[in-house]
Amino acid sequence: MEKSRTVRFEVLGARVARAWEGLRPSTRAAVERALATAQVAPKPAGAPHDTRSEWELSRLLSALDDRAVDAGALALDAEQARELVRVADACAFVLHSEARSAEVFAQLLERALRARDYFRVDALSDTLTARLAPPEICELARHYNPALRAIAHEALAQQPTPALVDLLGDPVDAEVARMALELQACDYESEEARWVVAALERIDEETDE
Repeated sequence: MEKSRTVRFEVLGARVARAWEGLRPSTRAAVERALATAQVAPKPAGAPHDTRSEWELSRLLSALDDRAVDAGALALDAEQARELVRVADACAFVLHSEARSAEVFAQLLERALRARDYFRVDALSDTLTARLAPPEICELARHYNPALRAIAHEALAQQPTPALVDLLGDPVDAEVARMALELQACDYESEEARWVVAALERIDEETDE
């Protein structure tokens, strides 16, 4: 872990330093491993998700990325700027392995889109359906960023039709779920989704009468 030990977080800004100091040893060790090896050790099968670690990493990544935006104005030299990017990328790498919330996926996706790293965008998109429950994906589908909304709608369209039907009873998620069902029916030619969409349209017609 020699590379991670040479990082001087205090020169990367006070907010970055505070975020780093706020990491628990286990979270800090995961970032250090990623810095040293560009890898994240897999969790044991059945290991519980560490929500606090996810929050810590998200906070650190936000501080690093905000600092990178202001790097020129805040007098980082070229070496410090490179180090800032290296640490931010390592943090994002670890956070991708931890992410279980719509908020964090949004953070990672927006970061990848800003960098035009479409390989990373695809990798994150592929992870969505395995990591997030349908209501969480619905939350992402209401994001202000249209690119994230499109990614979330595509992820929802890959959900089992009965899972989307279950969301129709939720006043918050019903509209998004219906759009996903329509996508399944039209683009994926799902007969089950077509039947549901047709039933919903009949209900709408009866309501309007």
